[in-house]
Amino acid sequence: MTQPTKLLARQRAAILQHGGLQGRCNGKTGLSLLRYAEARVVAIIDEDSAGRSLRELTGLRLPEDIPIVRSVHDALPFKPEVLSIGVAPSGGRLPDEWWDEIRLAVRSGLCVQNGLHTRLNSDPGIQAALRPGQWVWDMRREPEDLPIGTGAARSLACRRVLFVGTDMNVGKMTAALEFDACARRRGLRSKFIATGQTGMMISGDGVALDGVRVDYAAGAIEQQVMRHGPGHELLFIEGQGSLINPASTATLPLIRGSQPTSLILVHKARMTHLNRFPHVAVPPLREVIALNEAVAKAGGAFGAARVAAVALNTWGLSEAEASLEALAVETETGLPCDDVVRSGASRLLEALLRNAM
Repeated sequence: MTQPTKLLARQRAAILQHGGLQGRCNGKTGLSLLRYAEARVVAIIDEDSAGRSLRELTGLRLPEDIPIVRSVHDALPFKPEVLSIGVAPSGGRLPDEWWDEIRLAVRSGLCVQNGLHTRLNSDPGIQAALRPGQWVWDMRREPEDLPIGTGAARSLACRRVLFVGTDMNVGKMTAALEFDACARRRGLRSKFIATGQTGMMISGDGVALDGVRVDYAAGAIEQQVMRHGPGHELLFIEGQGSLINPASTATLPLIRGSQPTSLILVHKARMTHLNRFPHVAVPPLREVIALNEAVAKAGGAFGAARVAAVALNTWGLSEAEASLEALAVETETGLPCDDVVRSGASRLLEALLRNAM
């Protein structure tokens, strides 16, 4: 099988998005691809929203209103080359009723980006249909021969910036991508390190941390950082989970594996309790900052990593409301705060670079 890669600017892509367009968080992969993928998205596949306006449903500022169709069959006339699974059903597994659509895509010559736990390459029909140059990328797999974490990233000369959050699904990947793009526009040798399937679809490499056994999680992150650190000045490492979320096991191995030199805190504006655990209150942001800094330093066993800025997710707020929320966070934390999607990451990147000097 040909080595899979990210979506390239010359490619035409269709996004499988069944049930993930109308304000549901299980469709965030597809929405992120619409915002950040280099390829031209030629069709969205969502049986619930077929025929409707993608701009109106998502609020995304798109150069064209991409058609929403009912099925892979209906997407084929738009001549896609890659099918990206942009929605995560419950449990992260491919529903039985989607198998025929995936098989049709492969038989029609499309490559497939698959971020689900289901291994599409294990299906004999899919394997038999693959042609030379065609690939199916099951990215939620544990890489072979993973080491355990050793703290080796401390030896790197590059700055390692880890995005930590007050909860899951608050925008850590988005913030990291915005920082990386801003840094590269300034001519810095910057690299985004993907740690989840969406980031991997966009960047073309990385590791899906939730597909790695916990004993090797820190080692998997360390491996990525050690691979890319020597060729770059800045590594922006996508965060996962949160230290204050009782279901999350991802943030600690990210901290240990990357040995960050700086942290960026990502927070959803006006969020007072965890999304899936309303009985868990979000502590004052100063306390969240102190917690992440203390865990990174580990009592002095590792180097200090300060939170340099707060990236605020103000989705759903007006411009005026977003500005007031950012100002309130700056007052509370004493740190610069912006929504990097609305305002760009330039001001927060400046703060980060000053903090790292």
